[in-house]
Amino acid sequence: MPTLSNAIEARIHSSEGQAVRHVRAGQPHDNFERAVAALEDAKYALTFSSELASNLHIVSIADLYSGTRRCLTQAADAHGVVNTKLIWIETPSNPTLSMVDIAVVAQAAHQIGVLVVVDTFLSSYIQSPLHFGAGIVLLSVTKYVNGHSDVLMGVIAFDSPELKHKLSFLHNAIGSVPSPFDCWLAHRGLKTLHLRARAALKNASSLALALEASPRVLAVHYPGLSSHPQRHGAETFPFGFEEAGRQLYESTGYFTLAESLGGVESLCEVPARMTHVGVSKEVREASGVYDDLIRLSVGIEDERDLLNDLLQAIERVVM
Repeated sequence: MPTLSNAIEARIHSSEGQAVRHVRAGQPHDNFERAVAALEDAKYALTFSSELASNLHIVSIADLYSGTRRCLTQAADAHGVVNTKLIWIETPSNPTLSMVDIAVVAQAAHQIGVLVVVDTFLSSYIQSPLHFGAGIVLLSVTKYVNGHSDVLMGVIAFDSPELKHKLSFLHNAIGSVPSPFDCWLAHRGLKTLHLRARAALKNASSLALALEASPRVLAVHYPGLSSHPQRHGAETFPFGFEEAGRQLYESTGYFTLAESLGGVESLCEVPARMTHVGVSKEVREASGVYDDLIRLSVGIEDERDLLNDLLQAIERVVM
C-alpha cells in the first residue's frame, strides 16, 4: 500500500461502491489497524487522531493522567452526562504506576451490563486487557507502540461487532482519523516494539534496583521490582524535596526534561510542575503525586550509561 500525502484517492469507475472516497474512509490506516488488532488479539481496531468524546456517565479511577482527567471532568461536563454505561481504568496509572486488577473490575462490571475500557500507554507485549475481560483497550500510540516520539495518535481494539458498526460510522463521519503518513510511521514503529520493549524494561529494572538500594532515595514506584506484587510500566520515584527534584533533572546528561514517555530516548519530568500543573494540590496528593515526585521514562540507551548518569546526578544533588 503506497503512503499517500494527499487527501483524495482517484477511482477508476464510479461503480466502486466500497472504494476509498476520502482518506478518512479507509485504506491508508487499514494496515496499521489490522496489525494492532493482531497484536491485541482483537477482532477490530480503529485509529483516532485525537481523544474520543461521548455523552455518557463514566465511572473512573481517581489516579488519572491529567489530560484524561481534564477530558472527563471539564470537556465531558460541558456536553452533559447521562446513564452510567462505562467504567474507565488507567493501568498502570500515570505517573504513580498504580495498578488495577482488570479481571476483578470486569467481572463486577459485566454483572450490571457496563462496558470496561482500559486506557494504557503500554502494549500487549506487556499487557493484554482484552484477555482479562475488558471490552475496549485504548492505546496511546504516541508512547510505546510508535516509540519514536514523532506521532500523536490513539487506537482502540475490541471484539464487539456492534461496536465496530457504530464506531466505524462515527470514525468516518466525524473525521477524527490520523493522516496516512502518521499511520505509516506508527506501523513502522510497531515492527520494533518487541526489541524496544525488551531494552527499555531491562534498563528500567536495572535503574529501579539501583534506586531502591540507594540510601538517598525515599521510595521507588516500579511494578517490576520483586518488592512490588505486579510487573509493568515505566519508572518513577519521589526524591525527597522539590528543589532536589529540580536539581536532579538539571544534573543528568541522558534524561531529557519532557512530558511524554515510551520513546527510544530517556526522559524525566516533574508531574506537579508539568503534566499535572492544572490539577489542584489536594487532588494530586490524594493520588500520590507530590511536589517532589519525578517520573523517569527509561529508553533504550546503554544500560550502564543511564545508570552511571542517574547515580552521579543523585550524588551531586544529595550531598
